[in-house]
Amino acid sequence: MQTHELLIGGKWTPAQSGETFEVIDPARTEPIARAAKAGTADVDAAVRAARNAFDEGPWPNMLASQRAAVLYKFANLIRDHLEEIAQTESRNVGKPITDSRDEVGAGAYCFEYYAGAITKYFGETIPVSKPGLDYTLRVPCGVVAAIVPWNFPFAMACWKAAPALVTGNAVILKPASYTPLSALWLGRLALEAGIPEGVFNIITGPGSTAGSALVAHPGVDKISFTGETTTGTQIMKQAAEAIKRVSLELGGKSPNIVFADADVERAARDSVLGVFGNCGQDCCARSRAFVEQSVYDQFVEAFIDQTRRTIIGDPLDPATQIGPMVSLHQRDHVRRYIQLGQEEGATLAYGGDILTDGIYAKGAYIRPAVFTHATNAMRISQEEIFGPVVNVIPFTDEDEMIRQVNGTRYGLSGSLWTNNLSRALRVARQIRSGVLGVNSSSSVFIEAPFGGFKQSGIGRDLGMHSLDHFTEVKNIFIYLG
Repeated sequence: MQTHELLIGGKWTPAQSGETFEVIDPARTEPIARAAKAGTADVDAAVRAARNAFDEGPWPNMLASQRAAVLYKFANLIRDHLEEIAQTESRNVGKPITDSRDEVGAGAYCFEYYAGAITKYFGETIPVSKPGLDYTLRVPCGVVAAIVPWNFPFAMACWKAAPALVTGNAVILKPASYTPLSALWLGRLALEAGIPEGVFNIITGPGSTAGSALVAHPGVDKISFTGETTTGTQIMKQAAEAIKRVSLELGGKSPNIVFADADVERAARDSVLGVFGNCGQDCCARSRAFVEQSVYDQFVEAFIDQTRRTIIGDPLDPATQIGPMVSLHQRDHVRRYIQLGQEEGATLAYGGDILTDGIYAKGAYIRPAVFTHATNAMRISQEEIFGPVVNVIPFTDEDEMIRQVNGTRYGLSGSLWTNNLSRALRVARQIRSGVLGVNSSSSVFIEAPFGGFKQSGIGRDLGMHSLDHFTEVKNIFIYLG
């Protein structure tokens, strides 16, 4: 097995303690690599390297077009190594290879998008009450800690690194300890693309030690975190003492609303991977389906039929649509929620069992679960399970349905299915979520802002809005009287 080191100041280096940890293939629950286990001393070294690169180095003072040229090269290098990175991602996360290829390609496009965007991102001139010229600049925040989760490790690393780098910041990337391998690919390609030493650093290790030390470090100016809400709360508390800039993309319990006038068969078919894709390990998963009573049975039958047809298998098989969960621990966590749902009185209409035969014998596999006759008050409808579990809830009254849809602490994503344009506009406006798809299970695009309301987070990733979170506004007045 290869042992991977930390990237600090442009150099690959082991953890100062010499400690490493195993990286597991969830399809076989076998170790596939080892990674350096960063401690407080390693975090401090990475912050000092980033701080020096930002305060003394050329990167933040380069022309925007010069930084863009480096990011274009970065994007091309990702494409050159797309298959290798995708294979790494699938083995490390359990993600189907077709999904991994799409996500790595989207990561390359993310770098291209921000390389093109930065020369169209600028300040303004403002007429003020004294004779003179008043104008604003967008300047980099400084040292950015980018902390990404284990469900989309490569994609989300690109979402944060590309806008942070192109605006002139120095970045310390902290991938989840379950899934560090694809992030380390970014480190190799960053050096090859010409990112100056210390501008892009990577530390691997547990969030409770390395992640916490990074958040608390006085040399960090900005924290961009994607993960679960409890950790986001802790980060906000830690960041408050030093008034650090924070953006958070957190949990979700997203709705999937189906009206009787929709194409019910299509809605059911397209909704399956909208909740079970990535084995349900997605903060945007449409895990609460609200279906109008008159088409409830039709939707449930079509949804279960499509779920039954969905191929669960080896992540490296191109035919696979759903792979294993990221770990046995996560699989068992989901299984406990399935048992809880039954205890709460919901009907387990399909699935929910652990797969143990044949190719599934050693992996963290579980069959997607479909609950019917659930209510919105149940814990399985209120708490983020982060696994392949959907609750199908009937409704008859639109206003009451909207109250239930909004009746959670989350507000990240969702879908709405109807062929009535007035209803689509009316209901979409009332749903308290950061993104919403109408007649689609898609709602996340590189070009558009992504983030949530309520406890689903603060700030936005992607689109031009992301650049706002990696820059400060500086106002300058030149007196001409």
